[in-house]
Amino acid sequence: MNRIGNPLRAFFLTSALVSWIGLWLTGFNIAHWLLYIAPIAFLIAGATGYCPGMTITTRLFGKTEVAKVEE
Repeated sequence: MNRIGNPLRAFFLTSALVSWIGLWLTGFNIAHWLLYIAPIAFLIAGATGYCPGMTITTRLFGKTEVAKVEE
């Protein structure tokens, strides 16, 4: 299992913070439960370094080769 780097972890933590602020401003009792999935996944990815979304898509589609750019 590959771990994500620090810049991506900071991005996920920032995205989670913005999402939680949006849910708070909307009202936790008004927001649908589905809106909580992304911020929770972002927190897991930022805190542990393992991205749940990347894990799920890798298992669904398998590993793909990165395209090489020729100059």
